[in-house]
Amino acid sequence: MQLLGGMWFMLLALGLAIKIGSLSEPWPQLLSSLCLASFYMLLGLLVMTRPPAKAHADGLLPRIAAFVGTYMPWTIGFFGDTDQALPNIASTVCVFIGMTMMLVTIRHLGKSFSLVPQARSVVQTGPYRWIKHPLYLAEEIAVLGVVLKSLSSVTLALFVLHIGVQVCRIYYEEDLLRRNFPEYASYEESRWRVIPYVW
Repeated sequence: MQLLGGMWFMLLALGLAIKIGSLSEPWPQLLSSLCLASFYMLLGLLVMTRPPAKAHADGLLPRIAAFVGTYMPWTIGFFGDTDQALPNIASTVCVFIGMTMMLVTIRHLGKSFSLVPQARSVVQTGPYRWIKHPLYLAEEIAVLGVVLKSLSSVTLALFVLHIGVQVCRIYYEEDLLRRNFPEYASYEESRWRVIPYVW
């Protein structure tokens, strides 16, 4: 499953690389595609190289939420791209910011990175000093970039649905960490979940 999950992102990156190679699109669209292809490759490598966990969330729902939350938003690219410069530039900015945040977060997360809620350790360095789930924030910013590249009422609806799934994943993850790491209780009381002063 780990290999198949990583290959899905590599396939998405390859599809974008083929489009980039044709050089038939305007430069804002090419730039957005290049940034998104790099992001897909990063996700693919992360999925394929993550280490085993100490504990997993119980039941099927956390696994379904993880699968849908991880793979569903990346199907948005199949709905077609906009050829307008402004959405493509905004898409590039969002994907670049999301990718940069993800790299910084994963540097501190290290071997604790996972897709399905899993217990490895309680990370409290880097962005985890301020919020409990910076990786989810980074992903949502990048997904917003994908939506802007393929902007429509359908992709906006998928984005809202994705946020709902991610909220479920956060609750599953917090429950698992609470049960496996006694120190998590004091950590979570002093941190915001995703956005400081909001939630």
